Amino acid sequence: MAHNVTSKDLPVNGEQVKSSDLALPKFISLIVFAVGAIFSIFLFTNDTFGDGYSYSWLFAFMFFISLALGGCFWTTLHNVTNSGWGVSVRRLMENLGFVFPFMAVIAIPLMIPSVQNDLYEWMESHRDVAHNYMDEEGELKYHERDNGAHDYKQIMPLAEADKTDHGYYTSPPKYAFKADHQSLLYYKAWYMNLPFWLFRVIGFFVLLGAGIWIQRKMSMDQDTDPNPTCARLIKTRQLSCIIMPIFAVVATFIALDFMMALDYKWFSTMYGVYFFAGCALNSMAVLMLTLVWLRKKGYLQTVTSTEHFHIMGKLMFAFVVFWAYVSFSQFMLIWYANITEETTYFILRNTNEWWLWSISLVFGHFLVPFVFLLPHYTKKRTGLIILACVYILCYHAIDLYIAVIPERGVSLTHGESLFVEHAAYLGDIVAFITVGAFFIFMFLRNLGSANTYPNRDPRLLESANLHN
Repeated sequence: MAHNVTSKDLPVNGEQVKSSDLALPKFISLIVFAVGAIFSIFLFTNDTFGDGYSYSWLFAFMFFISLALGGCFWTTLHNVTNSGWGVSVRRLMENLGFVFPFMAVIAIPLMIPSVQNDLYEWMESHRDVAHNYMDEEGELKYHERDNGAHDYKQIMPLAEADKTDHGYYTSPPKYAFKADHQSLLYYKAWYMNLPFWLFRVIGFFVLLGAGIWIQRKMSMDQDTDPNPTCARLIKTRQLSCIIMPIFAVVATFIALDFMMALDYKWFSTMYGVYFFAGCALNSMAVLMLTLVWLRKKGYLQTVTSTEHFHIMGKLMFAFVVFWAYVSFSQFMLIWYANITEETTYFILRNTNEWWLWSISLVFGHFLVPFVFLLPHYTKKRTGLIILACVYILCYHAIDLYIAVIPERGVSLTHGESLFVEHAAYLGDIVAFITVGAFFIFMFLRNLGSANTYPNRDPRLLESANLHN
């Protein structure tokens, strides 16, 4: 139940996490990251492990950046909607979201040409396509004629003219390129080219990083304002209305540019929404685990209660359903349309050992958490909350693992010994621990750099006395 809190119960200057409570976990995470980074350099540069480890690093990067993106989302949503219930936990959202700009450090290996060539074949081959299919003026090289049997024109590159009778194809496609789908790459080259890709990636971190920094700074400035008013809150809300569309674009194109671009032939209009659903769901799990840990340490006892866990649990439950809806809709639409370039994604993930993991998402990522989180009492008991959050995070890792790792293909079995055959899986573990240690260090750093809650927000008592 909610507890009765008055201004007399709150310290004037708020509360901060003691450095002694953060020193050990920060030190451990920093050491783990340093050791993992050194080991990762060896794996990236080793001929035996390098190809597969690029995918391992990308998987770890996408998992942890999804949690930071979720923190950006909940912070911005809280400000846009002028939420009162979440004031007590808003600083946790801000601290989690503020990990996002620092994830640019983890993205640095993905800027290395050898890593890019391992992950994204179009980064190298788009130059060949541009050379073979475009003339000096940048126009498409082609022969053209009217087909008497049809009312369309057959167009093909000059380089292919000698491979068909009279230099023309007689099959229905209007544009007849080579059979290796390079025509798709040609028409996507305006977007899928290395300079534009780098421009977008830098823009992601600059724009959204600035957005979450501004929101967090304005919130922290309120903590030390000797004469706090609502002016800063109103301004933050106005700025958040601008930041929310930026978040939507950044989250969508991070999914497209880092994961969907692994296979340039495949596309899905729902992929960005699918990725966003995972960001929102699992970042809420991280926030709940953080709240449990801080309360166990003696923090946030006055301004939070089981009512906050209840609401956060309901939001997590809602996004379990939303993730399932989006994922099923994406699969159903692709299955029904049965377009070759689209179905390859699911065909790959329903062959060999991957089909079992894919099927498990139906039950493990939706049915089990749906039934578990449905009763209200599971969202109010600390032990059950921890169990649910850890479980959901584990299945989020499986979900992204299935999205990234199958593209690695034959790199899993390019060796002779048992160790080498399974070296790719070993690399997955190393990358996950290394990136995870960096994520934890930055999150703990953020937690210790500000008050645990916005102590001079005029809606703080409303949140502290929450009842739902």
